Amino acid sequence: MTKSALLVMDIQRDVVAIADDGSGYLRRLRRAIDGARAAGIPVIYVVMQLRAGDPQVSARNKVVTNVVRAGLFTEGAPGTEIHPDVAPEPGDLVVVKRRASAFSGSDLDLVLRAGDIDSLVLAGIATSAVVLSTACRAVDLDLGLTVLSDACLDTDPALHRVLTENLLPLWGDVLAVDEWLTAIGPVPS
Repeated sequence: MTKSALLVMDIQRDVVAIADDGSGYLRRLRRAIDGARAAGIPVIYVVMQLRAGDPQVSARNKVVTNVVRAGLFTEGAPGTEIHPDVAPEPGDLVVVKRRASAFSGSDLDLVLRAGDIDSLVLAGIATSAVVLSTACRAVDLDLGLTVLSDACLDTDPALHRVLTENLLPLWGDVLAVDEWLTAIGPVPS
């Protein structure tokens, strides 16, 4: 029997401030979180945090170097906090990662194995970063995969569409939040 977990990834204050397009993204994500909890599906928050002074950032890694230059993800900085509109509740886990994938530099794999979780439901910002990287690793680990297309967001809407309509459906199910909520049980209001 499949046991799923909802991963809520990189929904940190600074990231939301950059990417939120005013389309009701946080409301949709909140519905997915509430629906997961109502269905008994564990909610795991994944946040990126880099140590002050960036000792783990290589100049060869263009993506992470650009993130550091933008002032994002410094451990302890107010902008690295999970957005209060979707904040964890008691019983939710928070996993800290050091790169794009939820698996990179984190104990996520250990948490999943300890919980007998064999299927992931992905939500997060950005589709072209944490969602794509995590989906790729999940497929390599033979985990079931569902991507909530409207609970993912990217600063490049065209790239988001290409990923959610062309690539990610090759790896798993791609559903809107309401479709997923209908599939798992009663839709929370």
